Amino acid sequence: MHEELENFERNHVWDLVEPPPNCRPIGTKWVFKNKQGEDGMVVRNKARLVAQGFYQKEGIDYEETFAPVARLEAIRILLAFAASKGFKLQQMDVKSTFLNGFIEEEVYVRQPPGFESARFPDRVSKLRKALYGPKQAPRAWYARLKSFCSSPGL
Repeated sequence: MHEELENFERNHVWDLVEPPPNCRPIGTKWVFKNKQGEDGMVVRNKARLVAQGFYQKEGIDYEETFAPVARLEAIRILLAFAASKGFKLQQMDVKSTFLNGFIEEEVYVRQPPGFESARFPDRVSKLRKALYGPKQAPRAWYARLKSFCSSPGL
């Protein structure tokens, strides 16, 4: 959990602020997962902090959520075409994907359970970047990826 919160700090995901009037902060929740090796033994315990985006209301808390997704058939066609032409393909994995997308709307979340600020227990976190859970997180990540992929020299 500490590693996840350090990742948030390093990526400047949020600012701890006084809740504005009529603020509707979203709750947060810890989700735990065990990563297993090929032999089935647990090699790492992971904790991810997620926002409870299912509490968000369309038209009030967010407007747009669309982010394109490639269909499996399209990926297969791309791979077959590349193989037939002898093209080299590369792939990448982005760690903490959604933490790289900038949130346009004002989104406030409650402090993580068990990690509330002792000095400011009544404050909320205003998101600068997306985290897992808010409805607009996939769109924010896609906008960042699109900007990167269309930058000169790529």
